[in-house]
Amino acid sequence: MWRDIAFWVCAVLAVATGIAVFRVDSMARATFALLASFLLAAGTVLLLDLPYLGVLVILMVVMEMVVMVVFMIMYMMNPAGLMPMTMVHNAKGSAVIAAGVFVLLATVVVVTPWPVREDALRPDDPTMQLGMALMGSKMLVMIVLGLALFATMVATVVLAHHRGRYDRYGDRLDRDRPDDPIRGGLGR
Repeated sequence: MWRDIAFWVCAVLAVATGIAVFRVDSMARATFALLASFLLAAGTVLLLDLPYLGVLVILMVVMEMVVMVVFMIMYMMNPAGLMPMTMVHNAKGSAVIAAGVFVLLATVVVVTPWPVREDALRPDDPTMQLGMALMGSKMLVMIVLGLALFATMVATVVLAHHRGRYDRYGDRLDRDRPDDPIRGGLGR
């Protein structure tokens, strides 16, 4: 009973936070709403007794959001995407496309003759079978490769940024005016 309640709570909150992605007014808030939506969707997958896929979704979306935040801080004109901005472009066109895709997918779901399982037996470990079907014996290699790619992304950002966030203030962060080594900023 509690699993059913938790499933529906996660499902409804995932949809609500997914809608919030398009309702908030800054890129940073949209990123956190998207992260919450994906984590709640992963919660529904975990509640369906698919721990491998649930954890995989969690790891993928957390990594995606880390990369998104790093690029927001590096490349956006406003500080970390916190300035108000519209998150929807071509609202009417995107609504028409979304409605059309929904109708198409719903039609496919309704008219598809879904297979019926002849034997009621589940495999002993469906997660292991899925992992072997997807990656075969290379699962450990892919996990290590994922960690190596993440470490490479973090190291690249750290090495590419020659001055830190507080370089303008030096050792005294309580100064009124920064000693900005590059003129033209707020310290002039």
